[in-house]
Formats: sequence, structure tokens, C-alpha cells
Amino acid sequence: MSDEDEETYLEEVPGWDLDRSGEHKIRRDFRFDDFSGAIAFVNKVAAIAEEEGHHPDIHIYYNKVRLEIYTHAIGGLFENDFIIAAKVNEVLES
Repeated sequence: MSDEDEETYLEEVPGWDLDRSGEHKIRRDFRFDDFSGAIAFVNKVAAIAEEEGHHPDIHIYYNKVRLEIYTHAIGGLFENDFIIAAKVNEVLES
């Protein structure tokens, strides 16, 4: 995926940032009231990941969660990465 394609897809997933400091990936930080809220969110993300067969890197820091998404098999971004990000955004809206 070209840099231009990455930027075009990124416009469709508000709140996400591009990380091009190595393998290109998208990431987003989330903050919750407490650890339980963070884990509940992670469980919803896990359900999306299993359904899609595409798994983000998940970092949990008490009430904060960082998701990093990229296609490990190609070492960079692919359209499906942005689809997962959009589905995660939908979880936040519900």
C-alpha cells in the first residue's frame, strides 16, 4: 500500500494515527475509567479480531489500552487493517 493510500484510508478512521517508524501500522490510544473498563473493551476488540481472523497488537496499562494494527504477513498496512480500525471505532460509539 502506498503512503497516499494509507493516508486516504486513515481519513475513514477518526482517532487513528499512522506509525511509519518501521513497519507501517496504525495505532490508537484509549482511556477508560478503570481496569475493568479497559478489559471489557479489549474483550470486544478480541471478538472483532476473531471474527475477522486479523489480530491487533494490544497493550494494556491499567485504564489505558493501545491498539496497533498492521498485517504481519506483509510487514505493513493492507485494507483489512483499516476495516478492523473502523469496527473498533463502532464499538466505542455503541
